[in-house]
Parts: sequence; structure tokens; C-alpha cells
Amino acid sequence: MYRITVSFGIAIVLFSLYSPCEGAQQSHIFLGFSLFPETNSSSWPSASGQFKFGFYQQGSGFAVGIWLVGLDRNTTVWTANRDDPPLIPSPNNTVQLQLATDGRLVLTSKQSHEVVIASATNGSVSSASMLDSGNFVLYNANHEVVWESFNHPTDTILGGQILRAGGQLVSSLSDADHSTGRFHLNMQTDGNLVLYPANSENSPTDAYYSTDTWRNLKLDLYLNSTDGSLALINSSGVYEFISSQSDDSAIDTIYRATVSVNGVLRVYSHQMDPDTRKLQTPVIMWYKPDDPCDVNGVCGLNSYCTLSDDQPDCLCLPGSDYADLNLRTMGCLRNYSEPACAAGGKENTSFYEIFTMENMAWADTPDFTATMTMDECKKSCLEDCNCGAALFKPYTCKKQKPPLRYVRRDLNEQTAAFFKVTASSESTNNVTETVEIPPTVVRSNSIILHVLVLTLSLILFSCAALAISGFYIFKIRVLRYKRLSEIDMNLGLADEELTMRVFSYNELKRATNGFKQELGKGSFGAVYKGAVNKGRKLIAVKRLEKLVEEGEREFRAEMQAIGRTHHKNLVRLLGYSAEDSKRLLVYEYMSNGSLADLLFKREWHPAWDERVRIAVDVARGLLYLHEEWIRGTRGYLAPEWQKNTPISVKADIYSFGIVLLEIVCCRRNLDVSVRADEIVLSTWVYKCFVNRELHKLIVGGEEVNKKSLETMVKVGLWCIQDEPALRPSMKSVVLMLQGVTEVAIPPCPTTMSM
Repeated sequence: MYRITVSFGIAIVLFSLYSPCEGAQQSHIFLGFSLFPETNSSSWPSASGQFKFGFYQQGSGFAVGIWLVGLDRNTTVWTANRDDPPLIPSPNNTVQLQLATDGRLVLTSKQSHEVVIASATNGSVSSASMLDSGNFVLYNANHEVVWESFNHPTDTILGGQILRAGGQLVSSLSDADHSTGRFHLNMQTDGNLVLYPANSENSPTDAYYSTDTWRNLKLDLYLNSTDGSLALINSSGVYEFISSQSDDSAIDTIYRATVSVNGVLRVYSHQMDPDTRKLQTPVIMWYKPDDPCDVNGVCGLNSYCTLSDDQPDCLCLPGSDYADLNLRTMGCLRNYSEPACAAGGKENTSFYEIFTMENMAWADTPDFTATMTMDECKKSCLEDCNCGAALFKPYTCKKQKPPLRYVRRDLNEQTAAFFKVTASSESTNNVTETVEIPPTVVRSNSIILHVLVLTLSLILFSCAALAISGFYIFKIRVLRYKRLSEIDMNLGLADEELTMRVFSYNELKRATNGFKQELGKGSFGAVYKGAVNKGRKLIAVKRLEKLVEEGEREFRAEMQAIGRTHHKNLVRLLGYSAEDSKRLLVYEYMSNGSLADLLFKREWHPAWDERVRIAVDVARGLLYLHEEWIRGTRGYLAPEWQKNTPISVKADIYSFGIVLLEIVCCRRNLDVSVRADEIVLSTWVYKCFVNRELHKLIVGGEEVNKKSLETMVKVGLWCIQDEPALRPSMKSVVLMLQGVTEVAIPPCPTTMSM
């Protein structure tokens, strides 16, 4: 965040936006006008038709609110009396919303009698209007606003709307149920904007995001209707920007800031489709917190949050089960009863044991903190009646009473968490059972002599066994070294060519902390983050996990293809391990993450020029590999992999074509979260190309070079042709992307995709 000073003149312009009717088009609703659900008269639209006020369906009934009319689906932005049950009309229950002659906006039904939706507190009402800003207002006879929905927000503020100091936004219970949810955003009177879980004390421990702007200043939250920026403002103008500004055109874009069901604050932009004049699927411009598992309370008591496909998932902590399997976010309950504590608060340690989990964290204030070793921390929690779990981070031990809250798994946290659980029957028996050993009675000197002889015999036998074992261990090590050398020769790696390091399996297991942190997964195994040279050098370890025969072929192919390569656009192979059936490859660690992370997992995407450069660099790397190839991951495989036809370098061309289209559109080849006709990227791209609508491929209306966009799309379509012979060579691809050679109009990639 950064601070900015605004001149007095700009402040006047800004505060002119406070008035909900300045320059806004409107449609008038007069006294006596009524709405009825399930009819053509169920809503009052704004002049542009982008917003509607009236009845919307919620469950089996209807609620009253305001929604944004979208191309695919509507977005509810305000709900009246949100915790009232939905109204269910029937022949015996007529539901009506009316601007009554006394100026009150009243909901009537036999089910709930009369409910006041809005009324004036400072004068009489003569009319109402649904404005194009998304604000529903009541006017007096002088056409002055005497009530407005903008002053009573639920989970959303719209462009031009202000959340006053002391106000709050409260999330909805679910995407289908807009009653009060589990999180709220407070614009505090001390000037700090803070996100809290509901049913908390709103303490610093409960907060999971704040702007840290507490200065005992009266600040308001304002969403700019022109560029979508979220800012804190005071009487002098903008005090501090929270989110970045958008480059979208304000004429065809509507902005909203919403506290989501899962507690994340997001700013969305809704662009208008130039043909249908309806709003397209919203684009996320900004969000906090960055990790959805950082939301305190996203998972209930005695459960922890972990990411699954970038979405928060709630799992029970050891020693507990779900309170409701159908509502995993509700938390978990202990699955055992506790025995009474011994005198002095000492625990009955025979009843418990410690279950250890790594990379855990929780935001709750610890009940006890001290400096100690890991073993001391574990023992301290086991013996403490009040300890339900302990978190160890060198060399600090934090003990926590049950129930546990705000727990999450974070692979960046180098911690060990110790959870007290009931001991298994085997371990309990081992602890509680005792074995009585009968005393030995020495009866004579003869017995003593026999014992001494037997003892000396056992000692001599043990020494002989150790000597023989040492000899065979030495022989096994020599044979293993020879076997590794033979593997190197079989792989065709001569001594002068083999500059890679040979690792042992245990060495790589230690380097990756037991293969804990997974970086990604391919068709033959996963890649894990590790460190060697006492943690000074980071590495990426690929563990081949398929069948031995298949893994051996993969191992040999990858060693031959990459072992001798040296190119700035290729990841360098540093070494390998080949013990027994275990096959591991050690690569240099790419600290900036994968291309998928860059394109799909960030709140912002690389600029167009950067994406063009990435595409060319990837093409150059493949060109350098020349005729070397490795089977790839499903989704990027050429059609010939599924057929009984020969495989050539053209399979790599196909994979590159899919990646090239992903770089252009900043989305995956298969995405089920979009419209049905856009799920398969290659099919959608060709459709847009034929219809001359390539602008639809660019996320958020980004400014791009139209010529380079068309070039990259055409090259991508040529690369994914179903017939391998139609695909260009990598050399031709590089020349086309660099603009050296012209790109012809590609045919349809495959009849199957259309």
C-alpha cells in the first residue's frame, strides 16, 4: 500500500460521487406500484437494465434484493432482511412487494404478515427508483433521497459506493443462500479496515487481514466506479489506496467488492459484451488474503485447512471426527473421553500418545510458550493435562488448550505439531502391562563355571559374526559401485560426458525431508523441493513412481535427452540416483516457479510482451533438443499417442501448440469452470479465430498487439493439427513467432473438436 495526497479540487470531484443520483439514469416507481414473484412483474429494472430490484429465487422460495444482470448468471449484490426465511407463494399465500401510499416499501404475505423493507426517517416518500449505479433509492416530493440501499450494504459494495466508518460487510452463508454468513469486513472507527470471522471477539488474534491504518482517524472505504480501485478516504480525499487500478473502460465496466462465502475480500470487474450488451463473466482484479487457508475460521474447531485444487478443504485434526460429514467447515469433535487428571495437573500418560504432523500453523494465542528442544516439547505436552497440542519451531514450544482453532497446513512453515491422541491398544498394553521375572538362584560353583563358559562362547561367536558381516558389507558396496558404473555405460554416458553427481537414495530422502514438499506431478512421478550442501543449494528431485520397466525406460530416455544439454531455456540436470528399483533425477531448482504457476495461480498475469517472449524461449528450448523426445502429461499428448501409429518429434510440436494457446489466454487447456463452449481451449480458440473475435481470448481487456496475437494463435493452431504431417517443425515455429516468415491460415485442427 502507498500513501497519496490529493488536491482540494480533486476532493470536491470525489465527494460529488457521494450523491447517488448525480448523472445517473433512472426509472421511476410511484406510490401504489407492486411486484409479485413468478410473474412478468417480479422486478423493477434500472434504466440500462443492468441492475434489477425485486424478487429473486432462493431455495424453494423467494427473497427480495438487488442483482446484477449477467450474460450467464445473475449476481446478487444486496438482500433485504437477509435472515428472514424465503417467502413461498401458493394459491393460499399471495406474496406482494408494494410501495404503499404511506411511502413505506412493504412486503406482505399470509406466511409472514407485513415486513417493512424501507421507509423514510426524515420526511415523506413520493417515489422510488432503481439507479444504474446499483443503488435503490426512495425520494421525497422535492426529489431528494430519503433512503438508499447503499447505506445498508450486505456483503457487497459497488462502484461509487462508500462503506462508512463503523460499517461492515458480512459474507453470505453460501452461494445460494444470502443470509448472514461466517465472516465480516469492518471499517473500524480507528481507521483500520479489518477482516474477522463471525462469532469472534474481533481481537487482533481473530483478525486475518487488515490495512494497518489505525491512527484514530475517521476513514471510509470507497470503491471507485471509474477504475475499480479500492481506497480509504477522508474529508481531504484519498488517504490510502488498498488495491490497484484497472485499465478497463469505465463506460462498459461495473466494479464490485465482495466478502466471499469463504471469507476472502475480492474486487471484481464486469465488462459488457459489445454484441449482446450484457455483462460477461466477472474477472477478479484483486483479493486478500492471498491464501484462502489464511482466513481464520474457514475451518471449524479441531480441524485444519489445506488447499485442494487451490480451494480450501477442511480436515479433522488427529483424535477427532467431523461434527457433520455434510458440513465439513463446521469443525470436528474429539472421538474419545478424557480421564481425570492426576494430582498437580499431571496427565495419565498411559492413556495418551503423541501424533506428529509437519508444516502446521495456527493463529490462536498460545496458552504457554517456552524455549526447549523438540523432544522436551513433545514430552511437556504429553504430561500436561491442559495441553491438547503443541507447536514446535526451533527452539520454541507453544502449547495450546483444546479445542484448537485457526489451524492450517502451510508448506512454508518449518514446524512440527504434536497432537495428543488416545494410545492404540497395542501401545497402551505395552505401557500398562508388566512382566514379572523370577529371581535367579545360584546353587553351586559348578553352575557359575558353566555360566562363564557360555558367556565367553557367545562373545567369541559375536566377534566372528561381526567380522563376517563387515566383509560382506564391503563386497556389497563394491558390487553396487560396479552396478552404478554399468548403468552409466548402459545409458551411453562416457566418463568425459558424465559431469553429473551420483546421489544415494537416503541422501535425497534427507535432502527433501522425506519427500515432503511436492512441486508438481508428471506422468511418471512427482517432483519435490530439496536442499543440499547444508541447505545452501536448492534442488528439485523427480521420483519415478511407475512400474519398474516403464520407469527404467523413462529414466534412460530422460538421462540421454537432458544429461548432456546446456541451454539457457532448459532446466539443467544435476545428478541422479539409481539404487535397486529406485530411480530419481536431480534438477536445478527454479525459484520463480513453473510456467503454470505464472499463468494460472496468480492474481495478475504476465504482460503481453512478456508472454510473447516466454513463447519464443520455450520454442527455442525445444528446437535445441532437436530430435530428443519424452512422453508428456495427459491433456498435452498428441492424438497419435492414443493410436497405433509411429511417434515422432511432431508429438512435441502438438504439446507446444497447447502450451502456446495457454500462454495467450492465461488459462488451462481444460477448464470446467467456464461456459460449456469454452471448456476445451483449442476448440474455443479456433471458434474465435474463425469468427474474428480474438479479443475474447484476452483476460480483462488487456491491451495487446493485435498482429502478434493473431500470429501466436495461428502458430498454435498449426501446431495442434490432428495430422502430424501438417504440423510445422520447431525451426519453422521459431521463425514464425519471430516474424521472419509469414503464417498461413490454419485449417480446423480436428473434426472431432468442432
